[in-house]
Amino acid sequence: MLIAHLTDLHVRPSGRAAYRVVEVNTMLARAVAALRALDPAPDAVILSGDLTDCGLVEEYQLLRRMLEPLAMPVYLIPGNHDRRGPLREVFAGWPTLGDDPDFVDFAADLGPLRLIGLDSVVPGYGHGALCQRRLDRLRTTLAAAPDRPTLVALHHPPFVCGIEHMDHIRLLEGAAELAAIVADNPQVERVLCGHHHRPIQTRWAGTLAQIAPSVAHQVEFRLDPGAEGMLVLEPPAFLVHAWMPGAGLVTHQVYVERHDGPYPFILDPDYPGAH
Repeated sequence: MLIAHLTDLHVRPSGRAAYRVVEVNTMLARAVAALRALDPAPDAVILSGDLTDCGLVEEYQLLRRMLEPLAMPVYLIPGNHDRRGPLREVFAGWPTLGDDPDFVDFAADLGPLRLIGLDSVVPGYGHGALCQRRLDRLRTTLAAAPDRPTLVALHHPPFVCGIEHMDHIRLLEGAAELAAIVADNPQVERVLCGHHHRPIQTRWAGTLAQIAPSVAHQVEFRLDPGAEGMLVLEPPAFLVHAWMPGAGLVTHQVYVERHDGPYPFILDPDYPGAH
């Protein structure tokens, strides 16, 4: 079972770059092409928020057209750049979109795994929150399948990572309650996040919490307090989570862009021990 995890797409209207420098639509097209080229193909895809840059109907229409060539189910949760109304309007009828009237989240069984998506958006703000209703539903959903390995995805990371300007807009409300729920449910194999535009991992609430890099721009790596938040055009990438019997869940980082190779490992004949 393979689950591809993409995040922070920031789709813009055609012909308009994000922040005047990032050709996000071209970068998403390349990410979709890289997904389609994987062999074996992922069984499902999770997009963990900031699907668009401004939450415009035009942006969601473009996003839907770009995702339709994918043969596997694609699960969506929103980020702080998204707006629930336009997202639901454009993706009406999308087979994996949850049906909650207030929040865009879901729970799905995928072979041996369960995938849960949490909507952590606070409209008009950069930080995230989980209200009591969302937390109670998560607790109930996890209790319904205590023996099924589970991935919980949300946009806003619930932990401090050391990039100060991003820590200010992490999951600020409900993080302690979320940690208690996850700690009480050892079947949670991963907590998957976006938002920070960097690959970051930590041990959290008894499991591994993991932030995927963006398939567009990245956030500059700065751990010095007070550093101004800046973007950088480091290589776009996504994660592939592989469930392997006997090994559990193993995560790989896959770069979007094509690079030279592959080349065979051929030793120089003068290398000691070459044969």
